[in-house]
Amino acid sequence: MTDDGQVALPEELGVLIKETQAVLHQRMDEVLRPLGLNVAQYACLRALHDSPGITSSELARRAFVSRQSMNVLLQGLVQRGLVERSDQPGPRRELAASLTEPATALLDEAQGLVSGIVRRMTEAFDGQRLLRLRDDLADCRDALAAGGS
Repeated sequence: MTDDGQVALPEELGVLIKETQAVLHQRMDEVLRPLGLNVAQYACLRALHDSPGITSSELARRAFVSRQSMNVLLQGLVQRGLVERSDQPGPRRELAASLTEPATALLDEAQGLVSGIVRRMTEAFDGQRLLRLRDDLADCRDALAAGGS
């Protein structure tokens, strides 16, 4: 807060980023629901597509869920026939996961829907402004990732 009781600009930006993330998550859930997916499941399928052989721990980080939640999520995707687990444990006793053909087709459809949401979110930005926003958000992320208070 500033001396006159108003929220300082950095705090306002933090709130706006969080609000934007919440609305983005809600809109993604809305378009993914008819496909039988939620955002965490979509993020898991996307990570498995982009990084085959990825560990469950890394999957959890990319989907913003706990490792325990990721195990439950993966079990559900296996039961739906979207993910296959290896019979042989890897170096850390984790079973490798991979997408099935139906998952690849579902992911293609889901990506199109999510892309539409992201396009709507950024339609007011021209190319230069969009690049600047990307760079600025990456700088914010990197500053927080560097640690410290």
